[in-house]
Amino acid sequence: MPFFTQNEYHTPENRRVLADKLFLGTDPYFLARFIRIVIRSRNLAVKGLYDSDQWVAASLSVLKLIEDCGGRFHITGLDNLKREMGPIVVISNHMSVLETMVFPGILAQDRWVTFVVKDSLVRYPVFGPVMRSRDPIVLSRSNPREDLQIVMSQGLELLKKGCSVTIFPQSTRKPGFHPAEFNSIGIKLAARAQVPVVPVAIKTDFWKNGRIIKDLGPIYRNIPIHMTFGEPMYIQGNGKEEHAQIIRFISSELEKF
Repeated sequence: MPFFTQNEYHTPENRRVLADKLFLGTDPYFLARFIRIVIRSRNLAVKGLYDSDQWVAASLSVLKLIEDCGGRFHITGLDNLKREMGPIVVISNHMSVLETMVFPGILAQDRWVTFVVKDSLVRYPVFGPVMRSRDPIVLSRSNPREDLQIVMSQGLELLKKGCSVTIFPQSTRKPGFHPAEFNSIGIKLAARAQVPVVPVAIKTDFWKNGRIIKDLGPIYRNIPIHMTFGEPMYIQGNGKEEHAQIIRFISSELEKF
């Protein structure tokens, strides 16, 4: 049964927090359970048993874990994902590992989807097998021209097969949103494939990036988690106006958050 059935999802106000103590900014309960989820997913992936259903289940387990540790989600615009039955290109800003973990539970419930990721992510000893099992589009982030060719080639092939593609156009996760660093690679792919773009604005600094291990940073329970999915748009011409429109959408939503 789908977890997200309405246009909006908000963590219930009366939801019980199971772990109420932090150590050096990180909840030991959160860390232990998160690692358990990842290791279980890895074991299934290594055995060839990690399918879309397992991916969605693991993602929702992370969402519920975040709520168990005091996280409060505010997700809106979910109906915009259902307006288009065919493949789409999802374009979002990128703040933390949280959206990487939670997006599959939202996006992969009703459609076949994959991500554009950095090559380092598929090489991780623990999480690498999980990511590789999802057939991502892998980029080096060191050669923009080569990366564009990879996205346009592999992305077009996947979209023609009916697989949606999720892209974080920023080169890396950052706490702020800098339009100059937000490239138009997703716009170019959608235009070439003639599929719509669904823009997403997120604020996920509840889970900060770690100093030593980037994916295992501290959590801040007083910071709410926001995700807003915008209306689908088709790309006209060279896509400059649509790119500017997505930047305006993300910027304005971040101001509201």
